[in-house]
Amino acid sequence: MTAKSTTEATSMAPGKAECRSMTGYAMVRGEFKGWTVRLSVKSVNHRFLDVKLRIPDSLEPYEHRLRQAVRGRIHRGHLDVHVSMDPSESAPVHVNRELLKAYVNAATDLQKQTGGKAELDTVSLLRLPGVITGLASALPETEEEQEELGKALETYLLEALGKMDEMRRNEGRHLTDELRARVAKISIEAGQVRELVSALRPAFSRRLEARLKELLNGTNIEPARLAQEAALLAERSDISEELDRLRSHLEQFTKLLDGAGELGKKLDFLLQEMHREANTMLSKTPGVESEALTITGLALEIKSDIEKLREQVQNIE
Repeated sequence: MTAKSTTEATSMAPGKAECRSMTGYAMVRGEFKGWTVRLSVKSVNHRFLDVKLRIPDSLEPYEHRLRQAVRGRIHRGHLDVHVSMDPSESAPVHVNRELLKAYVNAATDLQKQTGGKAELDTVSLLRLPGVITGLASALPETEEEQEELGKALETYLLEALGKMDEMRRNEGRHLTDELRARVAKISIEAGQVRELVSALRPAFSRRLEARLKELLNGTNIEPARLAQEAALLAERSDISEELDRLRSHLEQFTKLLDGAGELGKKLDFLLQEMHREANTMLSKTPGVESEALTITGLALEIKSDIEKLREQVQNIE
């Protein structure tokens, strides 16, 4: 008998891959030979693929098969898979009467010793461990039946993974929109910094001239010497290369978002490089000139935006 599910399996046909979040959840329910199968999957972010499988002891022979099915669909994230099989109305239920009798005798002895008068609840007795043995006795014995159950469990798992994958894709689309908006903001801020950099050279000249006049007690300064010193100061404080590298990283970041596949680790690496460029800009922009102070403020804002990007990227597969 083949497994019948209450929901249609999500199509797993290959197509254009999208940015996926690592957060998702799905649950499917189906019937197998008079038993109700419930299978749920839940994922959260993780550096690698970490699968935690919770199944009844009687289904342990299928653990490897289920883990392989997960690895074929999911590449990163902490994944919880929970499988349960419960008797439906038509399922045969076998009661371990000897064990039940032992429970009743133990309860009766305890009542005598403590003087309790509580009535024994039949339903509660049936819930005690090992009393109902229907699931164990209903599991297939022949290789053919075992394969049939294995295929059923794998079908439910793939269906749940398909539903969860759709949720992860939807979340990924929202994340991508947010990432694009923040990257655009950083690009604007970096452009403003680039415009201000061109105004720093005359500012360095004014600062240097004022400082030298103070030290030389008003003695005239040779214009050529002043220009040379100002040029050296400007060169040591030049952040053009950092801005060029930052622009390149932003372009690569956007191209990755336009692509497909596992993006999380690549995006995180680019953000580490962007963070380094922002720190260098801060360290190379000294002084109290208005332009330098503005650049410092913009560099701090860029650094803050990069940190926010890194937080969001942690949840991308």
